[in-house]
Amino acid sequence: MRRLPFITFEGSEGCGKSTQVQRLAGHLDRLGIAYLLTREPGGTPIGETIRELLQFAPHNSSMTPETELLLFEASRSQLVRETIKPAIERGTCVIADRFFDSTTVYQGAARNLDSEMVERLNVFAVADCVPDITFVLDVDAATAESRMQKPRRPDRMEQEPADFYERVRRGYRDLAKREPNRVVLIDGSADPDEIENQIWKILSSRFSAVTGNPQSAKIARPAPVPDPKT
Repeated sequence: MRRLPFITFEGSEGCGKSTQVQRLAGHLDRLGIAYLLTREPGGTPIGETIRELLQFAPHNSSMTPETELLLFEASRSQLVRETIKPAIERGTCVIADRFFDSTTVYQGAARNLDSEMVERLNVFAVADCVPDITFVLDVDAATAESRMQKPRRPDRMEQEPADFYERVRRGYRDLAKREPNRVVLIDGSADPDEIENQIWKILSSRFSAVTGNPQSAKIARPAPVPDPKT
C-alpha cells in the first residue's frame, strides 16, 4: 500500500492557509481518502492548553521569546507522539495547519533567536517526523493585516507590528529557497479557488496515493478545526 503524505501549511497570520486546509480536506473527503486535520499550537488536550496560554492568557504580554519557543516545542512534541505519528503509521494522510517551520520563521527569523538552537529544538520535538510537502502561502504585511481586521478576539501574535510580519515573510521565502524540494511557495493573494486548484495539481503530480487507491474508510479525527481567520 502506498503511503499517504504528511502535508503542512505555513504562512503569516491572515495568509489564507486554514481556508486551504479545509478545502484540501474536502477533496480527500470526496475521494474517500483517510485523513487527519490538526493544528499548532494545539491538536491535543495538552497542546490546546498551551495554545490558550500562548494566544489569549491575560498575563502573556510579558512572555519572553525563549519561553514562547519552548512552549511551542512542548505542544509540538506532544502532538507528534500522541497524534501525528500514530496517524501516519495507520496509513492516514495528515494535514497540519502549521508545524516546525513556523518556529524556524517566527521564533528564529522574526524573534531573532539563535537559528541553530531553534533547529536543534525542532529536531528534538519532532524526531524523524518531517512533512513530505509544505505549502507556504505568501502575502505581504498589508494584505495580512487587512484580513485580520475582523470583529473578533485577536490573539497575541496578531498584535505584532508590521515589521515583525515582514521578517516572517522574508523568513518563509528564505526557507523556500533553502528547501525547494519540500517547500512550495504560493501567492496567497491569488483567488482562493485558484490557490486550491494549484495545490491539488501539485499534490496529484507528486503523490499518486492521493488520487489512486483511496482508503476504504475516511478518517476525520476530532482534532480542533483550525480557526477560519487564516
